Amino acid sequence: MKTSALGRIALAAGVAALTTGVLPTTAHAEGSKVERKTLLVMVEFSDASFLDADAVKASTPDTYFGTKKDSLASFFTEVSRGQYTTVPAVEEGVVGPITLPMTAAGCDYNQINKLTQEALSTRGLVRDEDYESLSVVFPAQKTGCAWAGLGSVPGPYTWINLHGTAGGLGVVGHEFGHNLGLGHQGRSMCTDGDLVDCTTDGTSAKSLMGGGGPAAGFSAPEMIRAGWLSGSEAVKVDASGTYTLRSLHGEGSGTRALDIPMGEDRLVVEYRHAAGTLDADIEGVHAYRVPKDAYGSSSLIDMTEANKTAGNDASADADAITAVTDTASKVSVAVVSSGDGKAVVQVALDGEKLSAGTATTETATPHPEHTGTDTDAGDGNGEADGTEAKSGGSVPAEGSASTASGNGSSADLAATGGSAATVPLAAAGAALVAAGGVALVVMRRRKRA
Repeated sequence: MKTSALGRIALAAGVAALTTGVLPTTAHAEGSKVERKTLLVMVEFSDASFLDADAVKASTPDTYFGTKKDSLASFFTEVSRGQYTTVPAVEEGVVGPITLPMTAAGCDYNQINKLTQEALSTRGLVRDEDYESLSVVFPAQKTGCAWAGLGSVPGPYTWINLHGTAGGLGVVGHEFGHNLGLGHQGRSMCTDGDLVDCTTDGTSAKSLMGGGGPAAGFSAPEMIRAGWLSGSEAVKVDASGTYTLRSLHGEGSGTRALDIPMGEDRLVVEYRHAAGTLDADIEGVHAYRVPKDAYGSSSLIDMTEANKTAGNDASADADAITAVTDTASKVSVAVVSSGDGKAVVQVALDGEKLSAGTATTETATPHPEHTGTDTDAGDGNGEADGTEAKSGGSVPAEGSASTASGNGSSADLAATGGSAATVPLAAAGAALVAAGGVALVVMRRRKRA
């Protein structure tokens, strides 16, 4: 394995990801409508307090539950098309600040969680009875945390290491994405045109979990993982043929993703086009490798040298595919046409030949579609007080399972961002592994058939 220059930059920044194990395929039952009761808690330490606790208490509930377009509740309502949102577990929206009997140094998130739950129980607030998710916000001063946010993958816990007096959707939404079972979404560089020999380097920029920020929403494999695409919307391809895709986040009915068998893995194909507040800077057909049905651990397949990110000036469809081949599993995909809200895609299985014809792209300036939801989500850059919210890492990530619940249960964790001095992952573009602060660029190679 080799660590790229970008990987070394990310290592120096001290941004980490902690994930282990294989995630379940779906987070909850398909078609269910979920209102996740979230308890937001402000905590302080014996030697560190919020610079302005009143300002934090006034602004933070709105970041989570407000009706503004860049709140967590609005974002999840839009991206799930009304199937999922967060609601406050207490009428006032937030509990605290509570002073924990511990010092800030060392960033001991396990102890923070344990002592917070103990303090809540004395107030009559018990997890799984009074709340389903617990989000702890604490002042960054003196903690030494290398991240701006941390979330269990999957699980009920998030920690927000707050710089200043206001958090952003980019960090909070990213950590709640981890709670849904979503890892950091990386980018597989397959520039020789065949998926048997790809290098994972950088982030997808097609998801809040891959450096794209809230304006990118989630990708198709992540939507499948979350249970937000019905069976008719995410078609499991079992025969060669021609398929029409509508935009992933657009209104109306139709096929939004193709889920194609590819050896032990899956190949998920989507069409992205501006819709509501999402995908203004994403266009075209994109493909993802899903390792062994772990839809929360997908990586974008990039056949180009463009390596588009949320921060560069590459065109919206710079890394869209026109054709993909995996000679190992004898699968081929070709884009017949793409643009203005729909795409036509050919799929060939078992070594069958694609139909004659050249893939074409009908690219035009994207015209936003409405999502058909009552609440708009944020376009938000999620930046607050020097914290870069558009961060992500790469899959697979490796490391030791961490005990995050404070009650002895094991949970996988993923971290986002850092202090004002942290280089954003959207810029660093490296796969990160939080095992003693080691950053790795993961090389994925498969034997040719």
